[in-house]
Amino acid sequence: MSGQTRVRRWGTDLQSALAYPMSSAPRVLSAIFIAIVTYVLLILSTFPEMSIQMLGAGVQWFDDSMILLTENVLATNGWFGLALIISYAVLTGVSIVNVVAQVSATGVSSLSDLLGVLPGLVASGCASCGAGLLGFLGFAGALAAMPFHGDLLRVGGIILLLAFLVRAGDPRECRLNI
Repeated sequence: MSGQTRVRRWGTDLQSALAYPMSSAPRVLSAIFIAIVTYVLLILSTFPEMSIQMLGAGVQWFDDSMILLTENVLATNGWFGLALIISYAVLTGVSIVNVVAQVSATGVSSLSDLLGVLPGLVASGCASCGAGLLGFLGFAGALAAMPFHGDLLRVGGIILLLAFLVRAGDPRECRLNI
């Protein structure tokens, strides 16, 4: 297969994977819900101590926490960093909807192929949450030592999610690698 044909097929597969969640209202709502939950978790985990204190004082502080922490992401990482977090959240919503469809269509036997999404979720998630999650894992200084405030790791995680989506394509189609 020539290089142009391969790139064209990757583009088609990515387009099919991204379009699948938009093929019915329940899928759209599921993808949006997952993306919003992912965004909220990523933003709250950028400064976990503040999030715990604010939410511990009452749920009425949720909106203030989200606004303050989103402004903090803008101040520290700029619009590019915020766009990476939003992209990651949207791709997570799409990926999870596609994974659920693949599991329901092919069963758990294809779980090894579906586990390809985990590195993207973990890598990009760790970078998006900042030192909070890494601190829990004992690597609090790791993100601080990274150039560009961990944006390169976020980009790597997004690339892994995109690679999963390219490999999976439309979950309604049977794909045999011969």
